[in-house]
Amino acid sequence: MITHPFIGASYLLRGYFMLFKPGIRGFVIAPLIINLTIFSLLIWLGIYQFDILLDYVMGNLPEWLQWLDWLLWPLFLIAFLLVGFTFSLHIALLVAAPFNGVLSEAVERQLDPHSTLPETSWADVAKGVAPAIISEANKFGYFVVRAMPLTALFFIPGINVFAPAIWVIFGAWMLALEYSDYPLANHGLLFKDSKEVVKEKRFIAFGFGGASLFCTLIPVINFFAMPAAVAGATIMYVEQFKESGHLAITHDNDNV
Repeated sequence: MITHPFIGASYLLRGYFMLFKPGIRGFVIAPLIINLTIFSLLIWLGIYQFDILLDYVMGNLPEWLQWLDWLLWPLFLIAFLLVGFTFSLHIALLVAAPFNGVLSEAVERQLDPHSTLPETSWADVAKGVAPAIISEANKFGYFVVRAMPLTALFFIPGINVFAPAIWVIFGAWMLALEYSDYPLANHGLLFKDSKEVVKEKRFIAFGFGGASLFCTLIPVINFFAMPAAVAGATIMYVEQFKESGHLAITHDNDNV
């Protein structure tokens, strides 16, 4: 069990290597462009707005807490990076949802020659845009409902010291659920069911989500983080989740 988080993290690294394989590269272009655009906008916004936000937070500190400005500045920077990049990633996932599902299918077919997934054309992608975005919007809502109160912790004196660690744990778990949902959804599972599958290997999934969150915060590497995580989650599905009882139930229901 101690090694499980490291096994999970290794799936993300394998996902990065998978992006450059023949038969996969063509499906990476759209998610990569979307990720690049949204993260570039965030960086531009952050450069121009960070000082304004920082001055606002520091200016509204109670007088008796002014001596903590040396501690709150780095905490605010960490909060800005964690919250900002995580929210931006979920927006990118919302826009790229149809393409990520197809990328996951392509990765699975290459890993598993016995995969039952059919070949998907770009016409199929166009037809699946609306359902994919609706599904992603539901996941985004699940994320926002839980993220808002956790974000508020950064502004509560005393508790805000622990807020970054709490957010890292939350962000890692959310990304594990988010990315794992692509291969699981390709096999008919709804998000509420895919969560139960991921919980069966929670430490492996948490390691994968933690690595995904870490790479999201690294400049340049974060541009490739989304497609690499989709590929890595698909590898994790094939090796860890494929034999899940929840998937067996779903397949049995499909055959009735």
